[in-house]
Amino acid sequence: MSSTCCVCQKPKATLQCGCCKEAVCKNCAQFLEEGRFSFMTKVPELLSFGAYCTPCFDFKVMPEVEAYDADLEAARNIAVFFKDQSKETRNFKRTEKAFKVVDCEDREETLLRLAFFAVQAKFNAIIDVEITSKKVRNGAYQTHLWSGTAIPTNYTSRR
Repeated sequence: MSSTCCVCQKPKATLQCGCCKEAVCKNCAQFLEEGRFSFMTKVPELLSFGAYCTPCFDFKVMPEVEAYDADLEAARNIAVFFKDQSKETRNFKRTEKAFKVVDCEDREETLLRLAFFAVQAKFNAIIDVEITSKKVRNGAYQTHLWSGTAIPTNYTSRR
């Protein structure tokens, strides 16, 4: 059984596109790296395949990748108010359920994950941010695991 690549029409295509299930050769296949969408709580099925043909990658996968990157960039620019800044945030609404992140490798990643969840839920600030660490020992080797909570809200500059 010989298969031809759906992009370049060369014989012996060894891979299969995750979207359209067409045969594609290694030279024409587009790949996503393993932890590309690590900040998402649930990765869509479309983005979980290993290889894609060029048309599927350009028209189906790239818009999702660009939206993820835009959300990640917006999360870097979100307003953050920590728990000890309660004087500044006393008039903010706290109606939403708090986001929680557990067992991250560093403090900044924990904060960025909380901000990313807020951006995906269409908020522009996180308040009452509380980040804690715990020591993890493995023999003589010691690391920290970080956890955090935050309440998402919408922030206007007049406050």
